[in-house]
Amino acid sequence: MNRLHQDIVETQIDVDELSIGMHVVRLDRPWEDTNFLIQGFVIRDNEEIQALRAQCHHVFIEGRVETSATPRASSAEKAKPRTGLFGLFKRNGQKKAQPAAPPQTSAPAKPVKPRRRVNYMNQVDVGTEMPIAKVRFEEAQRTAKSIMSGLRMGRTLDLNNARSVVNTCVESVLRNENALMLLSKIKNQDEYTAEHCINVAILSAAFGKHLGLLEGEIRNLALCGLLHDVGKTQIPDQILNKPGALTPAEFEQMRGHTTHGRSILMGTSQSLNTAVDVAYSHHERMDGQGYPRGLQGHQIPFFAKIVGLVDTYDAITSNRCYDKGRASMQALDIIHKHRDTQFDKELAEAFIQMVGIYPPGSIVEMLNGEVGIVVESHAKHKLKPKVLMVRKADKSMAAPFVRIDLMDSPRDDTGDTYQIAKEVPDGTYGIVLQEFVDEGLIVTAPVVEMPEGI
Repeated sequence: MNRLHQDIVETQIDVDELSIGMHVVRLDRPWEDTNFLIQGFVIRDNEEIQALRAQCHHVFIEGRVETSATPRASSAEKAKPRTGLFGLFKRNGQKKAQPAAPPQTSAPAKPVKPRRRVNYMNQVDVGTEMPIAKVRFEEAQRTAKSIMSGLRMGRTLDLNNARSVVNTCVESVLRNENALMLLSKIKNQDEYTAEHCINVAILSAAFGKHLGLLEGEIRNLALCGLLHDVGKTQIPDQILNKPGALTPAEFEQMRGHTTHGRSILMGTSQSLNTAVDVAYSHHERMDGQGYPRGLQGHQIPFFAKIVGLVDTYDAITSNRCYDKGRASMQALDIIHKHRDTQFDKELAEAFIQMVGIYPPGSIVEMLNGEVGIVVESHAKHKLKPKVLMVRKADKSMAAPFVRIDLMDSPRDDTGDTYQIAKEVPDGTYGIVLQEFVDEGLIVTAPVVEMPEGI
């Protein structure tokens, strides 16, 4: 008697056997080698089938695997509509099932390797870009707050406004990412959710630039970052802003923001398919321990892997109602520790390289006790950024403020070469990043030629 194997697994299928309704989870080549923007999708029409046939020999679909005892269908049977077969295909529910054994016919999936297709050069220095970036950042903050408050009140998403503000931020990142990255370091606990979405959009755009993605892909990625947490508008405020630990029931409600986000974006526009994937999957993890579906690494959409990584970094470095923000280096240590279990290994290592130990906006204390604000990083020399010096060794205010470039090995008054000892939290020694930005001090201080070290 013919039987179907009872485990839900991936099935390798020839592209000539594809039908509308099948859920494609993997290709026979990297997603970025094709023109599919969504990594994992349900086939909706014949055009998508033709596109798959034009670019692949076989794909992997989600469903039950027929055993070798099942006779192969004849050509005539293959041509029949597959209405009976699709009753056996299910999407994973919210509760995580036991992982199914991998099919014997397919080789283990290789991790996605970011491919640099564009080598970007900064077009202007950070001083030139900062005034423009500040305006764009404030516009983006207002838009994010409007989106979140509107969705809470039942209004529809203003997609045109969202795209417009994202595009202006991406343009700033492409000119010089340091300006917006510095602004993303300004944290306000009272506006955490909206602020977090803007920061994730900016950092995702900067990461996309670092990876060498095409400009259109960077815009799409940044939009995904902006909208990744829209589902939190459906979570009660008493849970979202609870200062203490969540109960198991409350945590389950919080996890539901991924499903809410998917529903909100699916009801907004067909052009948001990639953002739907990211909102639904940015808490999935490489080892299958994420939520809501417990996907394995190769099943997680590429953009969801990126946004999930950036989301974690910004959350760790932000002040939240239940936790104080930590230094960038601590956040990067956590990401490094969990690479290849929670985060894609190559993406994690690329992100750490992009951010660097002392990203723009970091407040750093020198070995001699002087304190400054990192205003710009060098792409290949992250340990030697440009720094605005604002405090003397005794922590009194420096006068005047000057900018030094650690790449030039400048010396202090005693003849020792400046070296960073550590990053300190915003507000330390009375240094509040927001105040320096508001007063325009980040970009107006003169660059001082100082004696070089040996």
